[in-house]
Amino acid sequence: MTARENPAHRRAETSGRRATIVGAGIAGLAAALRLHQHGWDVVVIERAPTRRSGGYLVNLHGPGYAAAERLGLVPALSPRDIGFFTSVLVHADGREKFRIPAAVTEAAVGNRALSLFRGDLESVLYDAVADLVDLRFGTTVQAVAQSAGEVVVTLSDGTRLHTELLVGADGVHSRVRELVFGSESEYFVDLGHMVGALSLETVPDHVPEGVGTTFIGPGRTAAVMNLGPERSSAFFTYRCPDPSAELALGAAPAITRAFGDLGGGVRAALHQLAADPTTAYYDAVGHIVMDRWSHGRVVLLGDAAWCVTVFAGYGAALALDGADRLGTAVAAHGDDIPTALDTWERAMRPEAHKRQALARKGISRFAPPSRTHVRAGELMLRAIQLPGIRSLVRRSIQRANN
Repeated sequence: MTARENPAHRRAETSGRRATIVGAGIAGLAAALRLHQHGWDVVVIERAPTRRSGGYLVNLHGPGYAAAERLGLVPALSPRDIGFFTSVLVHADGREKFRIPAAVTEAAVGNRALSLFRGDLESVLYDAVADLVDLRFGTTVQAVAQSAGEVVVTLSDGTRLHTELLVGADGVHSRVRELVFGSESEYFVDLGHMVGALSLETVPDHVPEGVGTTFIGPGRTAAVMNLGPERSSAFFTYRCPDPSAELALGAAPAITRAFGDLGGGVRAALHQLAADPTTAYYDAVGHIVMDRWSHGRVVLLGDAAWCVTVFAGYGAALALDGADRLGTAVAAHGDDIPTALDTWERAMRPEAHKRQALARKGISRFAPPSRTHVRAGELMLRAIQLPGIRSLVRRSIQRANN
């Protein structure tokens, strides 16, 4: 199927109904696509001057893969699928401890799955909507006012948009949430950890191609993946009692202080981070916890509403699923937007709560409390290579996705 034939690229018959989406990330672009497919005229507002690229790996399986299918994205995503690669657990100096072959992960997850760089997923979504919706970069929301029939959105360039639906898909530090629901401090639940990720311009010499190396120590994890030129990346997370101090220090100094004693691929990644810190994503890890995700004709989506965090490993999938369901709920309820949003929220809340709970449980895998926990985790990773244990892991993954 060509891009022209792909359902994601078909221009829908317009109904004249207007939606404004704030945020051109995964959740925002997916919502724009689904609403357009249901006949809405869509404007997407993005504060960044251009669309983003790069980022860490995201996995689509279970409901996330099914949502990508319903949105018509799988044909365009499949060529960008990294697939399964060999994982190597390493010592602090980069020496190998043991490896988990790609076939083991594939057997555990199944074949209805995609592994993608976040930037590739956003690029496919952007390509799907670029000619169908009004995308405005370098623009922010200054004010929101709503009545029974519409929302008036005032932008930083002075434009006032009159819209029937406003979707805040602008991330954990959402401006829409702040304007409509209140300060971030009311909803952000700090999990006491930092996360950093960057694309690697130079292929890491100490990591064989097609391999991802991971160091796991008390309170921290560092992973470096060599998937070839322009396809390699590094990921860091560590326990932190004072996230605000780390953010003030900055990505390169803070991550280097936490991981500077490590060798191998981590050392090379830190050199690249120091050379250009602006390429890194770096932030505190926390959930967004709210009693309501909607107010009148304004709704929050993705990290702006729930933020399951990287510890859940399901943020991109939940963003796609949430966007797909949102568009479907709005289409099903016609002009009754508040009822559509209530219906959507009741359907999404159990999944978001489940993923947040799994993330809290998963912290100990990414930042083990002690060396004893590190050793226990290594025993578990070795055990999943046994056929019987591998089957148990696959059933556990399937249960988590039901």
